[in-house]
Amino acid sequence: MTMKFKSQKLIALLALTACLGGTLSACAPIIIGGAVVGSMMATDRRTSGTQIEDEGIEMKGASRISDNLGDRVHVNLTSYNRQVLLTGEVPNAQDKQLVEQVISKVENVRSIVNEIAVLGSATFTQRSSDALVTGRVKAGLVDAKDLFANAFKVTTERGTTYLMGRVTQREADRATEVARSTPGVQKVVRVLEIISEDELTNMLPKPAANEAKK
Repeated sequence: MTMKFKSQKLIALLALTACLGGTLSACAPIIIGGAVVGSMMATDRRTSGTQIEDEGIEMKGASRISDNLGDRVHVNLTSYNRQVLLTGEVPNAQDKQLVEQVISKVENVRSIVNEIAVLGSATFTQRSSDALVTGRVKAGLVDAKDLFANAFKVTTERGTTYLMGRVTQREADRATEVARSTPGVQKVVRVLEIISEDELTNMLPKPAANEAKK
């Protein structure tokens, strides 16, 4: 086995690990030696440009929160279609508003849903439990054959699971049902953009001409 091949395998493994550990909608196609390792971006209902903007919002937002508030707050920032969900804990109401003000100045942010709680920071045990619950909900969405799991972003904070995405009312209700039935989920909050069934049909990939004739 050559050194180049070993390096490619290592990069692919790290990329897949990162993809599985992140949100379902955050995994873009990864090209290793000409092979496509992932194709999550292709089935995302945001444009590729919006997906990149969302990643930029999350990175810039986290950096600015750190610069302005330091480690006295625990805030998670999730962006979908340039709508930002803020969760976590801050010590007072002033800091809650300050976080929102900081994020409102980040480039490309369209709107903000501020779900930050004025509480002491969650413990490591609680955060680990939330991460486990999020993983279970994502797995449930994948198992639900009547849903496109990649249409959703999922995050959990103190037992409350948040669903983001561009989905039909039918998909929103079904995903809520899946989340509510997941062990560890205490509450489900929907931060969803509802689209029509016709809009969904127009988003879906069109079959190739030769396939349509079969």
